Amino acid sequence: MSIQCTTLTEVKMNVKELRLQAKTLEPIIRIGKNGLTERVVEEVKKLVRRRRLIKVKLLKSVLGNKKEVIEELVDKTNVQLIDAVGFVVVLARK
Repeated sequence: MSIQCTTLTEVKMNVKELRLQAKTLEPIIRIGKNGLTERVVEEVKKLVRRRRLIKVKLLKSVLGNKKEVIEELVDKTNVQLIDAVGFVVVLARK
């Protein structure tokens, strides 16, 4: 069961709540020098379906621009980007 947000204020409140929930999470996926492989994409999809909210850590050895990797991850997995601080990204089910 998913909550439908209709107004911009409700969307902002939902993102704020998800950020607070993410504070206690540990990164469960790490993306390194192999980059964003199909296997990583499938694993992120599976974990987001199961948990709703996950943290992903980009290792310093990740190839390419960090922002581009994050955008590609969000596009390929069809998830919502909640937060991106440093090398840690928080993703949620849409």
